[in-house]
Amino acid sequence: MAPVSEAKKRANAKYDKKAYDSILVKFPKGTKDRIKATGNTVNGYIVKAVTEKLEREDK
Repeated sequence: MAPVSEAKKRANAKYDKKAYDSILVKFPKGTKDRIKATGNTVNGYIVKAVTEKLEREDK
């Protein structure tokens, strides 16, 4: 795989800033390992959990 150019990194960062909200969350030690043990990525697991809860609350 070829290295990513600085221009591509800047373009990706600019898109991410426009398209996504970034939220820092902190959990007790061991939570990350418990999430990974489910076979999911940490980000994917958290996004799915929050999205599902928001959808339930919208009803």
